[in-house]
Amino acid sequence: MRVQRRRFLQLVVGTVALPLTPRVSFAEDYPTHPVHLVVGFAPGSTTDILARLMAQWLSQRLGQQFVVDNRPGAGGNIGAEYVVKSPPDGYTLLMVPPAVAANDALYEDLNFNFVRDIAAVAGVVRVPNVAEVHPSLPVKSIPELIAYAKANPGKLSYASAGIGTPSYLAGQLFNVMTGANLTHIPYKGDGPAMADFIGGQIPVMFATLVASAEHIRAGQIRALAVTTVKRSDAFPDLPSISEFVPGYETSSWFGIGAPTSTPAKIIDKLNRETNAGLADPTIRARLANMGCMELTGTASEFGKLIADETRKWGKVIRDAGIKPQ
Repeated sequence: MRVQRRRFLQLVVGTVALPLTPRVSFAEDYPTHPVHLVVGFAPGSTTDILARLMAQWLSQRLGQQFVVDNRPGAGGNIGAEYVVKSPPDGYTLLMVPPAVAANDALYEDLNFNFVRDIAAVAGVVRVPNVAEVHPSLPVKSIPELIAYAKANPGKLSYASAGIGTPSYLAGQLFNVMTGANLTHIPYKGDGPAMADFIGGQIPVMFATLVASAEHIRAGQIRALAVTTVKRSDAFPDLPSISEFVPGYETSSWFGIGAPTSTPAKIIDKLNRETNAGLADPTIRARLANMGCMELTGTASEFGKLIADETRKWGKVIRDAGIKPQ
């Protein structure tokens, strides 16, 4: 009887241990087939541009294709929810946009909690937004924009990459702090918004510098100021909005996330390779040209940034009574 019991326990222990071996091997061999990097906005958006840059780098470094998968809508929530519900195996990742920090307070019916359901993998960049106008608008500075908006109440609109995005919040904060009362027009990303903006259908934007830089240099749009307190090294002559509106400050940040419970070894590998990309001279030069600052660091540091920004913007949204339009 004692021998049989001992043999039974050995079999049970062996059976329990069996699944662990391939899981460890799986994490160490990752990736063995293509990886999807989900973007919750349309092609041409800032999130999309940065995702394609990092996907190309990770494909080269890890020997498998990282495919950008655009799933736009609801301020990035459609893409985020898709990743939340995906298997935590490292083969479905999210290009994390700053909109996630606002969406928790803006949307009451979300089927997920971003901080709880997405594991931070790596930060990528922080970038200013830009207050900018179409050249046809007779405005060349922030004071002139405020004066023009007040002299023409209800006539000026601004485009954003979607409700909850930094371009949306930058405009809302501008309205609250200046009384400009610009009407918000949401799009499914910076790309579609920028197309209408350049075409003259929308007179004002607060797009990221990534989405705006080449159009500013080409003279297609007129930049008035950056939204960060510090001026941009890429456009040092552009003032900060805070130089005219004391206390005004906002910026955009981006990174990579994965479903909660993704193996730590996979997250560590992706974090390490993402940081290596941000240290690469070619990528650094491209990011600097777009006005970006690298967000290197650990996965936990990026997770803290997401949590801190979620608290910050949740308070701003609730205190200002900002609602989805």
